[in-house]
Amino acid sequence: MTERVQAPSHAAPVTTADLRRAAWASSIGSALEYYDFALYSLASALIFGPLFFPGGNPATGLILSFGTYFVGFAVRPIGGIVFGRLGDRLGRKFVLMTTVGMMGAASALIGVLPTYHAGPGDWYPSGAGLVAPMLLLLLRIVQGLGAGAEMAGASILMTEYAPTRRRGFYASLPFMGVQVGTVVAALIYFLLYSAGKQTITETWLWRIPFLASVVIIGVAIYLRLRLKESPTFRKLEAKDQIAERPLRELLTHSRGTLLRGIGLRMAENGSSSMYQALAVAYVTSAGVGLKGPIGALSLVFAATLGAVVVPIAGALSDRFGRVRVYRGFAVFQLVAAFPIWWALSQGSTVVTVVVISLGLGIGTWGMFGSQSAFMTELFGARHRYLGVSVAREVSAVLSGGIAPLVGAAIMAAVVSADGGAGVPGAGHGSWVFLAGYLFLLTLITVATTFVTPDPARRDLDDPRDAVAAARERA
Repeated sequence: MTERVQAPSHAAPVTTADLRRAAWASSIGSALEYYDFALYSLASALIFGPLFFPGGNPATGLILSFGTYFVGFAVRPIGGIVFGRLGDRLGRKFVLMTTVGMMGAASALIGVLPTYHAGPGDWYPSGAGLVAPMLLLLLRIVQGLGAGAEMAGASILMTEYAPTRRRGFYASLPFMGVQVGTVVAALIYFLLYSAGKQTITETWLWRIPFLASVVIIGVAIYLRLRLKESPTFRKLEAKDQIAERPLRELLTHSRGTLLRGIGLRMAENGSSSMYQALAVAYVTSAGVGLKGPIGALSLVFAATLGAVVVPIAGALSDRFGRVRVYRGFAVFQLVAAFPIWWALSQGSTVVTVVVISLGLGIGTWGMFGSQSAFMTELFGARHRYLGVSVAREVSAVLSGGIAPLVGAAIMAAVVSADGGAGVPGAGHGSWVFLAGYLFLLTLITVATTFVTPDPARRDLDDPRDAVAAARERA
């Protein structure tokens, strides 16, 4: 007989089997999203320049490569709005099935793209020219649209399934899928990069990590087909309380909550992109001079540390509150920003691995682990999916998507001021500006925590946002 866990007061009884199935279904989708994320981050920093944006100036190729990276973020709010509305009207499960299929298919198709110039394995024998980066851009847009609601759906589903007093812990479990996806992507690149960067870009080896997405898609779809709808959405359906116009309701009643959600994510999302993509480009091509698969190796250690920190952060938020725990990890990142980027400028492989692991594994993913239940509890039941999606993805554009692009431009400007890319050490001093940019993003988040009420253990059936509920209690 299936054991029953203590269900939230707003939901029908949830069995341990239901909870376990929800955790696996959410985690595999998160693993796919961040496998794609880490894969594209590493590829943008290391190989997409010569494959899709060849030219005489490596800095220009890097900026163009990060440009396609940014476009994937730019369309995420559109995906968040479209699929967030569907998630509030048709259910969490329907959207999670759709988004995981879109992301996985787009990633796999990148693995069969022709490149700018012909190379081994290309189906277009003379090279595709400008068609190649255009196709890459199109698939990146599809990835971004799917990702715009995937992570929001996973966190909402798990939070709505979880026992009230342990929401932070259970809601953090899908975010461990992030670490799995990141580790797998980084390990694959580490193994490939050991053959040499030139070997990867001049053969079909670069295609393997993208084609491997097919396996993750199959597992994720299988698990989500067997998933039940979330208890909260089922109750809304039973009471005929589903919002007909969730977007209008969100913009009418939740503008302040949206702004708070965006502010909370500036540090987490911005630092994630800066450490996973920009830091890799900096230590390998901005005059620091590190060689080999340093970026992939750093991500393996960082994600391993993150896999430990994420559930701990979630559990701590259950015990000490969402706001206090989230602020604590943000303050750590604020204090560490300049020391970490200075350390990256020193050109030591060991130091680089250690500081990226600390920055990502503790600062970024500590916020990440305490964020899932936090963001879900901030919004009211009728427009929760849309609210979380829009808050997450607008912040993703403003911080995560722009950060590598701005950083690459900073590096190029400092290189130019130092006398050009051919001068030894050119661009070395750009660490000050990169650290300052991360400090600014983190300062926004720390400030936001002081104007955000703690929503821990609130009734997830409540149609009001946590901000409105707190005002009424006051």
